[in-house]
Amino acid sequence: MNEITWLLLTYKMPAEPTSRRIAVWRRLKGMGAVYLQNGVCVLPKSADHVRRLKMLENEIAGADGESVILETVALDRAQEEKVVARFKADRDEAYVEFIDKCDDFEREVAKEIAASHYTYAELEENDVDLKKLQGWLVKIEKLDFYGGDRAEEARARLKDCEAVLDGYARRVFDANE
Repeated sequence: MNEITWLLLTYKMPAEPTSRRIAVWRRLKGMGAVYLQNGVCVLPKSADHVRRLKMLENEIAGADGESVILETVALDRAQEEKVVARFKADRDEAYVEFIDKCDDFEREVAKEIAASHYTYAELEENDVDLKKLQGWLVKIEKLDFYGGDRAEEARARLKDCEAVLDGYARRVFDANE
Protein backbone atom coordinates (compact mmCIF):
# COMPACT_ATOMS: atom_id res chain seq x y z
CA MET A 1 0.00 0.00 0.00
CA ASN A 2 1.32 3.40 -0.98
CA GLU A 3 0.39 5.29 2.18
CA ILE A 4 -0.99 8.80 2.07
CA THR A 5 0.44 10.99 4.79
CA TRP A 6 -1.85 13.56 6.35
CA LEU A 7 -1.51 16.39 8.77
CA LEU A 8 -3.99 16.10 11.60
CA LEU A 9 -4.91 19.25 13.49
CA THR A 10 -6.86 19.16 16.71
CA TYR A 11 -7.81 22.43 18.30
CA LYS A 12 -10.01 23.95 20.97
CA MET A 13 -10.87 27.61 21.23
CA PRO A 14 -12.73 29.71 23.78
CA ALA A 15 -16.45 30.01 23.05
CA GLU A 16 -16.21 33.81 22.88
CA PRO A 17 -15.64 35.66 20.73
CA THR A 18 -17.16 33.40 18.12
CA SER A 19 -15.56 35.44 15.33
CA ARG A 20 -12.17 33.88 16.12
CA ARG A 21 -13.51 30.33 15.92
CA ILE A 22 -15.26 31.15 12.65
CA ALA A 23 -12.05 32.70 11.26
CA VAL A 24 -10.09 29.52 12.05
CA TRP A 25 -12.82 27.34 10.51
CA ARG A 26 -12.83 29.49 7.35
CA ARG A 27 -9.06 29.37 7.02
CA LEU A 28 -9.05 25.59 7.35
CA LYS A 29 -11.90 25.13 4.86
CA GLY A 30 -10.11 27.56 2.54
CA MET A 31 -7.08 25.28 2.66
CA GLY A 32 -9.28 22.31 1.75
CA ALA A 33 -9.24 20.67 5.18
CA VAL A 34 -11.74 17.95 5.97
CA TYR A 35 -13.25 17.88 9.44
CA LEU A 36 -13.38 14.44 11.02
CA GLN A 37 -15.31 15.93 13.94
CA ASN A 38 -15.51 19.27 15.76
CA GLY A 39 -12.02 20.68 16.16
CA VAL A 40 -10.33 17.78 14.35
CA CYS A 41 -9.36 18.07 10.72
CA VAL A 42 -6.93 16.63 8.19
CA LEU A 43 -5.04 17.87 5.16
CA PRO A 44 -2.68 16.05 2.82
CA LYS A 45 0.88 16.61 4.00
CA SER A 46 2.73 19.24 1.99
CA ALA A 47 5.29 21.90 2.87
CA ASP A 48 2.65 24.58 2.23
CA HIS A 49 0.14 22.92 4.55
CA VAL A 50 2.77 22.46 7.28
CA ARG A 51 3.68 26.14 7.08
CA ARG A 52 0.09 27.33 7.06
CA LEU A 53 -0.94 25.06 9.94
CA LYS A 54 2.02 26.27 12.03
CA MET A 55 0.89 29.87 11.43
CA LEU A 56 -2.66 28.88 12.37
CA GLU A 57 -1.34 27.18 15.51
CA ASN A 58 0.16 30.52 16.57
CA GLU A 59 -3.11 32.29 15.82
CA ILE A 60 -5.05 29.76 17.90
CA ALA A 61 -2.61 30.18 20.80
CA GLY A 62 -2.96 33.97 20.48
CA ALA A 63 -6.72 33.55 20.93
CA ASP A 64 -6.15 31.56 24.16
CA GLY A 65 -6.85 28.30 22.38
CA GLU A 66 -5.00 25.01 22.23
CA SER A 67 -3.89 22.97 19.23
CA VAL A 68 -1.78 20.00 18.25
CA ILE A 69 -0.53 19.17 14.76
CA LEU A 70 0.35 15.56 14.01
CA GLU A 71 1.58 13.70 10.97
CA THR A 72 -0.51 10.58 10.46
CA VAL A 73 -1.43 7.73 8.13
CA ALA A 74 -4.55 5.60 8.02
CA LEU A 75 -4.58 2.32 9.93
CA ASP A 76 -5.49 0.39 6.77
CA ARG A 77 -6.68 0.84 3.21
CA ALA A 78 -10.34 1.01 4.22
CA GLN A 79 -9.69 3.89 6.64
CA GLU A 80 -7.60 5.70 4.03
CA GLU A 81 -10.42 5.35 1.49
CA LYS A 82 -12.91 6.80 4.01
CA VAL A 83 -10.80 9.92 4.43
CA VAL A 84 -10.15 10.30 0.69
CA ALA A 85 -13.91 9.89 0.09
CA ARG A 86 -14.56 12.79 2.48
CA PHE A 87 -12.15 15.01 0.52
CA LYS A 88 -13.76 14.01 -2.77
CA ALA A 89 -17.27 14.62 -1.40
CA ASP A 90 -16.31 18.14 -0.27
CA ARG A 91 -14.87 18.96 -3.68
CA ASP A 92 -17.82 17.45 -5.52
CA GLU A 93 -20.12 19.64 -3.44
CA ALA A 94 -18.13 22.66 -4.61
CA TYR A 95 -18.19 21.43 -8.21
CA VAL A 96 -21.98 21.01 -8.10
CA GLU A 97 -22.37 24.57 -6.83
CA PHE A 98 -20.04 25.75 -9.59
CA ILE A 99 -22.03 23.87 -12.24
CA ASP A 100 -25.23 25.51 -10.95
CA LYS A 101 -23.61 28.92 -11.38
CA CYS A 102 -22.62 27.96 -14.93
CA ASP A 103 -26.30 27.22 -15.58
CA ASP A 104 -27.18 30.66 -14.19
CA PHE A 105 -24.56 32.28 -16.42
CA GLU A 106 -25.90 30.59 -19.55
CA ARG A 107 -29.48 31.55 -18.66
CA GLU A 108 -28.42 35.17 -18.18
CA VAL A 109 -26.72 35.31 -21.59
CA ALA A 110 -29.72 33.58 -23.21
CA LYS A 111 -31.98 36.22 -21.64
CA GLU A 112 -29.86 39.00 -23.16
CA ILE A 113 -30.03 37.32 -26.57
CA ALA A 114 -33.81 36.86 -26.30
CA ALA A 115 -34.17 40.57 -25.47
CA SER A 116 -31.72 41.56 -28.24
CA HIS A 117 -29.51 43.36 -25.70
CA TYR A 118 -26.38 43.60 -27.80
CA THR A 119 -24.41 46.28 -25.99
CA TYR A 120 -20.74 46.44 -25.11
CA ALA A 121 -21.69 47.21 -21.51
CA GLU A 122 -23.71 44.00 -21.28
CA LEU A 123 -20.90 42.05 -22.93
CA GLU A 124 -18.40 43.47 -20.45
CA GLU A 125 -20.67 42.58 -17.52
CA ASN A 126 -20.98 39.00 -18.76
CA ASP A 127 -17.23 38.84 -19.36
CA VAL A 128 -16.64 39.84 -15.73
CA ASP A 129 -19.03 37.07 -14.63
CA LEU A 130 -17.16 34.53 -16.79
CA LYS A 131 -13.83 35.59 -15.29
CA LYS A 132 -15.32 35.02 -11.82
CA LEU A 133 -16.35 31.51 -12.87
CA GLN A 134 -12.88 30.82 -14.27
CA GLY A 135 -11.22 32.00 -11.05
CA TRP A 136 -13.62 30.01 -8.91
CA LEU A 137 -12.88 26.80 -10.79
CA VAL A 138 -9.14 27.36 -10.35
CA LYS A 139 -9.70 27.68 -6.59
CA ILE A 140 -11.77 24.50 -6.43
CA GLU A 141 -9.23 22.56 -8.48
CA LYS A 142 -6.41 23.75 -6.22
CA LEU A 143 -8.18 22.07 -3.29
CA ASP A 144 -9.12 18.94 -5.25
CA PHE A 145 -6.33 16.78 -3.83
CA TYR A 146 -7.80 13.42 -4.90
CA GLY A 147 -9.74 14.10 -8.09
CA GLY A 148 -13.40 14.78 -7.36
CA ASP A 149 -15.89 12.86 -9.48
CA ARG A 150 -17.49 16.05 -10.86
CA ALA A 151 -14.23 17.79 -11.86
CA GLU A 152 -14.38 16.89 -15.54
CA GLU A 153 -18.03 17.93 -15.75
CA ALA A 154 -17.18 21.29 -14.17
CA ARG A 155 -14.37 21.89 -16.68
CA ALA A 156 -16.71 21.00 -19.55
CA ARG A 157 -19.39 23.36 -18.23
CA LEU A 158 -16.88 26.20 -18.05
CA LYS A 159 -15.94 25.55 -21.69
CA ASP A 160 -19.66 25.69 -22.53
CA CYS A 161 -19.92 29.07 -20.78
CA GLU A 162 -16.90 30.36 -22.69
CA ALA A 163 -18.49 29.24 -25.98
CA VAL A 164 -21.80 30.88 -25.04
CA LEU A 165 -20.05 34.16 -24.30
CA ASP A 166 -18.06 33.95 -27.54
CA GLY A 167 -21.33 33.52 -29.46
CA TYR A 168 -22.88 36.46 -27.65
CA ALA A 169 -19.79 38.59 -28.31
CA ARG A 170 -20.08 37.92 -32.07
CA ARG A 171 -23.70 39.09 -31.94
CA VAL A 172 -22.71 42.24 -30.05
CA PHE A 173 -19.96 43.03 -32.55
CA ASP A 174 -22.28 42.39 -35.51
CA ALA A 175 -25.02 44.58 -34.01
CA ASN A 176 -22.60 47.46 -33.38
CA GLU A 177 -20.84 47.55 -36.77
